[in-house]
Amino acid sequence: MHLEPAEEAGGGSRLEVAPCGVPVGKDAKMRSLGIYPAVLPNGKTTPLLKTLLTSACERNCYYCPFRAGRNYRRQTFKPAEMAETFQQLHQANLVEGLFLSSGIIKGGVATQDRLLETVELLRFKYRFDGYIHLKIMPGSEKSQVERAMQLANRLSINLEAPTSAHLSGLAPMKDLARELVRPLQWVEEIRQAARPDPSLPTWARVDRTSTATQFVVGAVGESDVDLLTTAGYLYQRLHLGRTYFSSFRPIEDTPLAHLPPSPPEREVRLYQASYLLRDYGFEMEELPFSQAGNLPLDRDPKLAWAELNLRDRPVELNQAHKQELLRVPGIGHKSADTILNARRQGTLREVNHLRQLGIKTKRMTPYILLDGQQPESELQQRRLFFL
Repeated sequence: MHLEPAEEAGGGSRLEVAPCGVPVGKDAKMRSLGIYPAVLPNGKTTPLLKTLLTSACERNCYYCPFRAGRNYRRQTFKPAEMAETFQQLHQANLVEGLFLSSGIIKGGVATQDRLLETVELLRFKYRFDGYIHLKIMPGSEKSQVERAMQLANRLSINLEAPTSAHLSGLAPMKDLARELVRPLQWVEEIRQAARPDPSLPTWARVDRTSTATQFVVGAVGESDVDLLTTAGYLYQRLHLGRTYFSSFRPIEDTPLAHLPPSPPEREVRLYQASYLLRDYGFEMEELPFSQAGNLPLDRDPKLAWAELNLRDRPVELNQAHKQELLRVPGIGHKSADTILNARRQGTLREVNHLRQLGIKTKRMTPYILLDGQQPESELQQRRLFFL
């Protein structure tokens, strides 16, 4: 039976896919089997089988190739078939983890039961203790969510849109608050109530279950403010591990087939802005939105913020706190820690000192001071070299 890659679902889902260095021919063959290089929550990359238990679906989401009524050949696995297929791929050293989703048949509860049965077989019959990312179906019950947390390393449920009004233009059969947000709230409630138990395997520790969601970008007129406001709520209130943004791509024989694709640059800017909110201490009102509520496509939002705020008030690297350092373009958590450690050994005075520490300086020089002096940019240094 042919595996249905989950990459084809949900208007082009790209959850966790990482850049791949595999030769093109082998890469294409692996992807045809639904095997993708994926970044795990711990930052490691691993080959992941991303597939659907069934590509049949009773929902009519306007963007989805598997929507009800679309002329498409469907594939369905029984839980035992899927578990055995994955085990064979794992034993052949082709995959090290599983991303399992499904179309909805006979309601979200029945579909979730089949997903849970599949993962239970992998954990307890085949003794697979590796990474599993399991989808939560719209309409699932709290007890099912809790069971999923006992079996999977990561759970996700795609909100697809930032508000109910936007969701009605993408997936009119879905209820944003009741079917999509509530399960994420349940996960957070269960996590908070759980007592850490180090004796359990990592995947069985519900206090460590990570969560993710995804938005379709550019199909129903949502603004970047809309998307990032909802993402900010998910990060701050529900401690979501990751928010994914998937540029809308029109699919033939769907109600949105006539719409243009969303520019990929917008997806990139949304990711950059979401990291600023999640990891860098930025607030929504600090991001460089246009009057229409969108980020500039031609520049990194951190760079755009720095142009407005740091050009005339550069950051002194020898005195700044970590949160101030993180505001400088080109400085992330690792390089900020490197700077803080280097300061304990002495005063930073030269850009070359930063480079010797392994810090890339090209983007930061217009926005920093070193011992009270602003360093020359690399462009200025080149000009002086050729004089």
